[in-house]
Amino acid sequence: MIEKAETGQFDLEERTLEFARNVRSFVKPLHKTELNIEDMKQLIRSSGSIGANYIEANEALSKKIF
Repeated sequence: MIEKAETGQFDLEERTLEFARNVRSFVKPLHKTELNIEDMKQLIRSSGSIGANYIEANEALSKKIF
């Protein structure tokens, strides 16, 4: 379980990582049919890109500030 940071807020980077892990756990027991496989691949890719986009946005913002 994810704990609150000292500020009282949850760390979004940790939460997005946990979300991607949960999606993979959700997909694992599903039936592997021809149609499901493509949908599962897309779901896994998109769940991981949430965190990647968040990190990239933070890095761009920190470069812009300095």
